[in-house]
Amino acid sequence: MDGIVVFGAGGRAGRAVSAEAVRRGHPVTAVVRDPARHPGIDVPGVTVVAGDVTDPAAAARLLPGHAGVVAAVTPATDPAALAALDRFDDRFYVRAVDALLHGAEAAGVPRLVLVGLFATLRDATGRRVLDDPAAFPAGLRAFARAHDAGLDRLRAARTPVDWLVLTPTATLQPAGPRTGRYRTGGDTVPTDEAGPLSYRDLAVAVVDEIASPTHHRTRVAVHT
Repeated sequence: MDGIVVFGAGGRAGRAVSAEAVRRGHPVTAVVRDPARHPGIDVPGVTVVAGDVTDPAAAARLLPGHAGVVAAVTPATDPAALAALDRFDDRFYVRAVDALLHGAEAAGVPRLVLVGLFATLRDATGRRVLDDPAAFPAGLRAFARAHDAGLDRLRAARTPVDWLVLTPTATLQPAGPRTGRYRTGGDTVPTDEAGPLSYRDLAVAVVDEIASPTHHRTRVAVHT
């Protein structure tokens, strides 16, 4: 088994992960809620399917036969779209974690890697970035807390699935090049970043952790 399922494959992180996986010879099942809204992801090596990351039945149906699953999901495409939502589900990431763990365990998929949110990292004082009004906008705090609740759910889960949350820092750069270089840390914001991290290098880190896992049942920052 060498295939990878990518939930949220229509977003910037998901597209980068799919491209990196295909580049290394891994067939990709790209999962999006509405394939018609994501042109351009149906490329050689990628099979696009409709699915909801919060639906346990969808996860159980889509995961069998794969080596790993990646979740790069968000209920909206960007901060403006997030702010425009009529109702934000503050349990979105908890429900996603529950569905992914259920599906992965039922399908015998050993590895789950999720892309985290920098606002859940902690600063030098131990405070979450999302709790610092000078560092994170109040209007997105509910979204960040939902991410953090999903992380708490993972940490509390009794599961055979070997999970990891890779959390890029705030310097994540959409258009940056693929250098193949990155570093990982712990729960705190790195103080020694060499520069912005590109989505392509974030994808390198994600696929590395599917192909040759080095961190297990934890959350780590990823940066340059």
